[in-house]
Amino acid sequence: MFELSKVQAALEQFSLDGWLLYDFRGSNILARRILDIPNEAMGSRRFFYFIPKSGEPVKLVHRIESETLDHLPGKKIIYLKWQELEAGIETILRETKRVAMEYSPRNANPYISRVDAGTVELVGESVESVVPSGDLVQLFEAVWDQEQWELHQRAGIHTDKAFEVAWQFIATKIREQGSVEEQAVCDVIMQHFHETGLTTYHPPIVAREAHSGDPHYETGTGKETLIREGQFVLIDLWAKLDVPRGVYSDMTRVGFTGKTVPEQYTQVFKIVAAARDAGISLIEKSFQSKAPLQGWEVDQACREVIEDAGYGEYFVHRTGHSIGQETHGNGANMDNLETHEERLVLPQTCFSIEPGIYLPEFGVRSEINVFIDEQHQVHVTAGERQTEILPILAEY
Repeated sequence: MFELSKVQAALEQFSLDGWLLYDFRGSNILARRILDIPNEAMGSRRFFYFIPKSGEPVKLVHRIESETLDHLPGKKIIYLKWQELEAGIETILRETKRVAMEYSPRNANPYISRVDAGTVELVGESVESVVPSGDLVQLFEAVWDQEQWELHQRAGIHTDKAFEVAWQFIATKIREQGSVEEQAVCDVIMQHFHETGLTTYHPPIVAREAHSGDPHYETGTGKETLIREGQFVLIDLWAKLDVPRGVYSDMTRVGFTGKTVPEQYTQVFKIVAAARDAGISLIEKSFQSKAPLQGWEVDQACREVIEDAGYGEYFVHRTGHSIGQETHGNGANMDNLETHEERLVLPQTCFSIEPGIYLPEFGVRSEINVFIDEQHQVHVTAGERQTEILPILAEY
């Protein structure tokens, strides 16, 4: 639920004069969610909602959709002509110097860049500067309450168990019939999700040998997908409890269908695990010292480990993403590759750390989830972090 006092406290926290939330025909999903506008309530005219650091908010709405923001506090200005719209913007921003919008300079962060350049230009005529609202959005889109933290932990119990189910199934099928299709393993995981009350927007990735070298491989069927003895297997799975406000647990682990793991796989895994742990260590040190931490810094800490080991060109995606009610949430990503993520890593948010090395023959990724609680304690969730490649036929 929208709470004006919390928004104004956040504006004070980030030294902003106000937040201008704008939408046209659903173009700004972040603004609509923050303002509690239902998905089905699709209007056809522009609206603005200005929240000052103190005082009463102001709504700027079109005459034929004047009720659009009636559920929110504040006075209302109604426009009909485009001249009245522009005059209204100037009026509501008259005392404002720095205003936040869902805008990113040079579109450096497309995850928060939801307001078109022309609207930013128009607003810029009435203020000294328009600044990104990314950290504000995080506070209202990515921060979890205690219930969601508990839901994540419960989901993590079942996602952790899903790997055991999958490894056991692979071992059994190899012993009984010599091989098993990737899709059959995926189906077993999905059945486990169903039995434990989990849901997901997309089935897991089960990838053997060279398939694991594709970070977004689509699990398949047929001869080329048969997992046999003596092969490397990567499983990436994500799910949440099928309840209102459930949040995801998103994990990747790797195994080898033998009793011992060849050195070629172990060597690469150790580098990936060291990169993962470097990211976790940076987060822990930053929150212990109360030093501000931006998402790009976590990515860089992981990336440098892989680059120093000579595999930099094979780490082809960001280190991690925000996690929420969607697998890829609206908080800070751990990214200095695809974007230079300057949003802060905030308490009560969750995100993945998942460095990888993707070679033509095989790819290794180790993915864990990190949650930072209200007391700034850093939690690695869903079981113990993987420290070695699992020798599947030795363990199951």
